[in-house]
Amino acid sequence: MTVSAEISADGVPRGQGVLDKLVARLSLERIEVNLFRGTSPPETPVRVFGGQVAGQALVAAGRTVPPDRQVHSLHAYFIRPGDPKIPIVYDVERVRDGRSFTTRRVLAIQHGEAIFSLSASFQLPQPGLEHTEEMPTGVPGPEELPDMGSLIRDLGLEVNPFLRMPRPLDVRYVQRPVWAPGFQPTREPMRVWMRADGSLPDDRLVHVCLLTYASDLTLLNSVLARHEVPAWTERMMSASLDHAMWFHQDFRADDWLLYECHSPVASGARGLATGRFFTTDGRLIATTVQEGLVRIIS
Repeated sequence: MTVSAEISADGVPRGQGVLDKLVARLSLERIEVNLFRGTSPPETPVRVFGGQVAGQALVAAGRTVPPDRQVHSLHAYFIRPGDPKIPIVYDVERVRDGRSFTTRRVLAIQHGEAIFSLSASFQLPQPGLEHTEEMPTGVPGPEELPDMGSLIRDLGLEVNPFLRMPRPLDVRYVQRPVWAPGFQPTREPMRVWMRADGSLPDDRLVHVCLLTYASDLTLLNSVLARHEVPAWTERMMSASLDHAMWFHQDFRADDWLLYECHSPVASGARGLATGRFFTTDGRLIATTVQEGLVRIIS
């Protein structure tokens, strides 16, 4: 049964119906033993969203791995902009099937050329040493913050085309976003709460792939946050170059997660950003690192 999408305060579709479409898009079509095909939503602008191709590539890798092995890390490169008007073919190479670890490589292909590459490692769960960093303190909870639709309406940004995409995720900014009028540069980490805007199936791979999708949404904003530059203008060009993630503990992507992003360095028209995901009870469940193109066009 199809669930109708809700409408947010600024008139953009959100909720279970939109989330179900994203989960279906991440599921992929299997066209051969190691070949999969994915598509982009019709509302996609000029190029395919990086989180989408990363999430789909991880799904492709995971569908060739025994279900008792869990992904613990991925490393990826964005090679060419993806064309949202045509399908993406994911070619999986079975690099290694060991006693404890399984390795896969995935090429995402369009027009006969690679647009994205991913390596992912899966592990049979095992006991071992455990420690973790603590969650930041003094951060307002998600219930204290406006949802995206209310925030955009209050900022008067309903006409911005970059903010008009359907929202499968409930994202709540702790600080003023870099794209909001009046944003002031800061050296503080940028923090957002996020969760799937609805319920997800009990398939761990779905939750991991959805978090991979979500991790690309706000990470590069931490680079822009260090500088007094407008985030969305014709003078600013930004794009993900590479992306890495490590998954530390079990989690659900339809529960609230705090995403803390920080940029330690930028140079040579590139910015490095790091991110950490925490559950509401303080567990560090994933770490991200990304380098992105951040170019000022004179």
